[in-house]
Amino acid sequence: MKEPPAVTHESHGDFAEFAAAAWPRLVRTAHMLTGDFHEAEDLVQTTLAKVYARWRRIPRDDVNVYVHRALINNNLSRIRKKRVAHLLMPFLPETEHRTHSGHAEAFEHRTTLTQALATLPARQRTVMVLRYFDDLSDTDIATVLDCSLGTVKTHARRGLAALRAHPAFATDPSTSGAPR
Repeated sequence: MKEPPAVTHESHGDFAEFAAAAWPRLVRTAHMLTGDFHEAEDLVQTTLAKVYARWRRIPRDDVNVYVHRALINNNLSRIRKKRVAHLLMPFLPETEHRTHSGHAEAFEHRTTLTQALATLPARQRTVMVLRYFDDLSDTDIATVLDCSLGTVKTHARRGLAALRAHPAFATDPSTSGAPR
């Protein structure tokens, strides 16, 4: 039986530096995907733990794509697990209402956007978040999602149409800053 390669302090240090630098960006992306800050942190922590196990085998040029793909896959897995739990439970526990600091209008806009994103199917929501909040190109999104460029464009078009048609954006003039 082949022994796993020894983890050197150098590879551990590289990962620690990467994780520390990427954490805020990954949590922001995960928060937009999940709609819940605590779930987002859990999702990023799970993703980074899985990435760490494979860290020495990931080509350094592909680290960001690999981590984004892992984050998206872990989120989709989380959604599937929730669906199963929903089918097995007569009701789901209510999410806690939390108070957040910051400007009330910005918070309201972000809440509205998060709620609107939550109505989108998982792949459309993922494309919207990667395109408009992570500033990835359609080509990069296609690579992360392992799909064609046309599929990304279709999800983006449909996602934007759904967001524009969302009642919160149609009736609230303060949300005119929705993605276009």
